[in-house]
Amino acid sequence: MDARDRLRELYESLDRRRRPEDVAELIVGELDDLAPRELRTLQKVAGGSLKRGWWGFGFSSMAEDFRRPVGMDRQLDVAESLFHVGDRPSGTDLEGVKDYLVQAGATIGKAFGRGDFKYDRLDRPTRKSAGLEIPKRQYNKRFRLAARMERKRDRLAREVEKREFTLIGKSRLASTLTWEEFSKDRNAACFVAYLTARCNLRSEFTIAGQQRPFDQVCDLLFRRCRASASTNWWAIAHAFPDKEVLDRLDDARKGELLGRWYGILDRIASLLRETWDRSNINRRTMIVKKGNDSSTWNATAGAWNKARDSWIALLHALDMDEVLEGLCPGKVLRLMAADVAAWHRMTGGGLDPDTQVWNELPLPWEVLSGALDCPRTLVEDACRRHGVDPVKSGWSAPRTGRKVHAFRPTPELVHGVTVGHPGLALALRRMGVFSGKGVEIPLADL
Repeated sequence: MDARDRLRELYESLDRRRRPEDVAELIVGELDDLAPRELRTLQKVAGGSLKRGWWGFGFSSMAEDFRRPVGMDRQLDVAESLFHVGDRPSGTDLEGVKDYLVQAGATIGKAFGRGDFKYDRLDRPTRKSAGLEIPKRQYNKRFRLAARMERKRDRLAREVEKREFTLIGKSRLASTLTWEEFSKDRNAACFVAYLTARCNLRSEFTIAGQQRPFDQVCDLLFRRCRASASTNWWAIAHAFPDKEVLDRLDDARKGELLGRWYGILDRIASLLRETWDRSNINRRTMIVKKGNDSSTWNATAGAWNKARDSWIALLHALDMDEVLEGLCPGKVLRLMAADVAAWHRMTGGGLDPDTQVWNELPLPWEVLSGALDCPRTLVEDACRRHGVDPVKSGWSAPRTGRKVHAFRPTPELVHGVTVGHPGLALALRRMGVFSGKGVEIPLADL
């Protein structure tokens, strides 16, 4: 693999879920000027890559990508056989699909977005005056298909947005970097790719806390960026809006990111509200129960918190802290599984104090819409009442301090439970173990 291919593979990892060990393997080949100590650190991590035969196996039971929405290629094939518009777009190109449906609808006198079978169809005289010389049954068939495809496109757009928010909740804006921006500087590219892989680690079933992303390799790569005169700090700011990084950007760049993050907060708030309204979430405990769309809520809550942290960090970098005096929307708590909550109680724990703060503050969409006020004083007062430091916890100020954490090999997980062997993990996954479903063991395996 040549250098260009390695860099391209690092770039493609930004919206996937590559193991940090595999990204480290690519970085070892990409950076040919590593100091001996740097090389030893990277080699130690890369030693667990799939390429080197992790535990004697060249595979992992875990998928290397976030779930991608199924496109509309099948429906477009059917539509083209009926409408004959030509230039069929890709099934995941939302704008292309919309343009196609506009053209397809025009062939039967249907306006885009008008798909009510009772009120929006053309009657016989109107069809005749419009020159539509096709039988009623054929007209109805085309009308129904176009209307269904418009609804399908709306659902696809929402699923695409959910995936985008999932990525933001993990690695901020890393996945939105263009190839041209990413490939400008090798040191920045390697740092962003490895940090993203660390951020994208799956959550483990534990009450001891999840792995923190910034490990020894992140620290090593960041030091290389700091020592280089050509570092692309703009690219790094997409994934790591740390004070030191933001201080290296000019105000125009900071302002661009500030506006972008606020726009993302506004979009996330809309999906949070939609999920909240249909899920009947127990706000007092935030423990998941039947009927809660916990997957959507937790992914979107994670995106909100990352976007909120980044927005506050940029306000601070631009000396615009006064904005928070009047507008300081709170964090959003994730839903906790009932068994994890029970585990906390068994070990003498209880509800996280953040839950009580969350309960006292207006909901995020109420704040962004202007329906309710949430100034910084309201947030800080709620934090103090429940023994939470509003600054250190990130409720009212940018998080400070950067701690380097020890690297831990990526565990094989089956529904969050660590399994000590990839082959066993794959077998357990196929059997449905830890999935909450009944497990059937074939007699031949007994």
